[in-house]
Amino acid sequence: MSQSNESVQSQCLSFSLGNEVFALDISKVREVLELTTVSEIPRTPDFMRGVINLRGRAVPVVDMRLKLGMSPVEETVDTCIIILEVQYDDEMLVLGALVDSVREVIDMSAENIEPAPKMGAAIKADYIMGMGRQGDQFIIIVDVDAIFSDEELKAAVDSEQSLEEVAA
Repeated sequence: MSQSNESVQSQCLSFSLGNEVFALDISKVREVLELTTVSEIPRTPDFMRGVINLRGRAVPVVDMRLKLGMSPVEETVDTCIIILEVQYDDEMLVLGALVDSVREVIDMSAENIEPAPKMGAAIKADYIMGMGRQGDQFIIIVDVDAIFSDEELKAAVDSEQSLEEVAA
């Protein structure tokens, strides 16, 4: 077996937020949905858009632009929701991530991924697993399990539970 066949290869789903391209491990993705009605939940962080009804289950939706400190934009025909599985305590939390558009599934080999750049203590970037390269373009590889704090995930769980209580 040759060495190149043994190199680490992973599949990522790429998506865009403005002019930036991001990617996340495909194993964390359940499905991609067209934009649907999001029911707002009062007293949640700005980046928490609300919840959607996914086959009878309330799923919290996070606006990734706001979560990453980007300015909001108008939704377009390309705006969609990536349904993710995020590790929270000892269980998997199903969460929707609102993005500008989903691009494609890409193969990322280890030699095309650089470590996340050091940005100093003032900038929280521990959710960046690395910087992938595809041609001349950089792709920010996001660690889905690290992007949300425990408090934020608790808020997502609480919003899901409060909507289910209202529906009952």
